[in-house]
Amino acid sequence: MIIKVMMLTDKTIAYIKKKELIYHTSRSGGKGGQNVNKVESKVELEFNVIKSEALNLNQKNIILKKYARLQNQSLIKLSSNIFRTQLQNKKEVQLKLILLLNQLLKPIKKRLATKPSKISKINTLKAKKYNSLIKQLRKKPT
Repeated sequence: MIIKVMMLTDKTIAYIKKKELIYHTSRSGGKGGQNVNKVESKVELEFNVIKSEALNLNQKNIILKKYARLQNQSLIKLSSNIFRTQLQNKKEVQLKLILLLNQLLKPIKKRLATKPSKISKINTLKAKKYNSLIKQLRKKPT
């Protein structure tokens, strides 16, 4: 039985964004003067994989197996402080999460074993014989 894992649909993305994300804001560090010192523009996002209603059981298992930086065995935490405003950082962190989940849910392609062609085998043998001949000619005659 083959179970097909699909990436996130627009409906699940909208549901996750609307109901399942927890946001925390704080002041961004580094340079920036008054804006950095006064405004809480850094946004941290928490997404609980196990409690998610938008993902099915198979998707949850795949995410839990593949994502190595889970906190408390089920939390995905991401943050953004690239932009000057909280709203832009919120959109950025949502995009990061969606891209991460889609990347984790993308099925891994199996590698197909290939064999060298007849011509490449013949060319390899010719090259070996040529190298052998050159080394033979380097030897002192006995």
